[in-house]
Amino acid sequence: MMLGSCAAPDPLPPWFDSIERLPLKSVTVNGQRIAYLDQGQGPPVILIHGFGGSMWQWEYQQAALAGQFRVITPDLLGAGLSDKPKIEYRPDQLLEFLVGFMDALQIPQAAMVGNSMGAGIAIGLALDHPGRVSTLILIDGLPPGVMECLGSPSLRRALTTHVPSWLVSAGNWLFGGRMLESTLREFVHDPALLTPAVLDRSNRNRQRPGLFRALLTVGTNLPLWERDFAPRIGAITHRTLIIWGEEDRVFPLPAGETLHRTIAGSTFKSIPNAAHIPQWERPDLVNQAILTFLAP
Repeated sequence: MMLGSCAAPDPLPPWFDSIERLPLKSVTVNGQRIAYLDQGQGPPVILIHGFGGSMWQWEYQQAALAGQFRVITPDLLGAGLSDKPKIEYRPDQLLEFLVGFMDALQIPQAAMVGNSMGAGIAIGLALDHPGRVSTLILIDGLPPGVMECLGSPSLRRALTTHVPSWLVSAGNWLFGGRMLESTLREFVHDPALLTPAVLDRSNRNRQRPGLFRALLTVGTNLPLWERDFAPRIGAITHRTLIIWGEEDRVFPLPAGETLHRTIAGSTFKSIPNAAHIPQWERPDLVNQAILTFLAP
């Protein structure tokens, strides 16, 4: 059984303020609040953010995709505005919550679009719940042999640290601004995109209570993903598009090419002048690739 935290969650803001103002929604899954965006009409597309991220990573996809699809963008359990219960955050638990989220929204099947760790969750769903996935789009992740592929010093430290979460949280409060900008520079190709507004919202997201405990717990369970899912990636039979930033320093381009070779029949699209979150850096190219792939 999954145990929640005792503290009541902060009230959910009525709006998601990004490049446009969108109404925020929430749903309870296994006793936990999941915050999400729900835009457009048509076949459902679920956008899954990466490790340490939130729905902000998909701000440039909302209007672009909602003209043809129902675009659903959750903050994963333990991230963003969603609850951060004191659970183990094992891959099977994250998948259970994703299936429960789809059930709560009465979505039997959807196109799954995942970035980084979100791609790993999408892979897990395709393998363990194949009927819930119509098509699969993996953006800069998650390759088998994550630690061997990983080029980001900051992410490597986050995934391997044995420092208590309370100490990490305290360090973030003391030095968060400087640490944050240094970390984000590993995730983007063009540092000019890291405006004061972007850094401010990222810093506010990192200061949410319970975030660092959830992050460190997810990192601790990475070997479970390697054991239970990575060896089976080649068994995926869904129509799959793999998108990769050519300047990705977290998982360099050869990792994406390996993933492409592992999933038979997959389509590979590299994005120039983009790093680990190309859907945010080069939404023009990524959105077109997604729309073309999902076209009937």
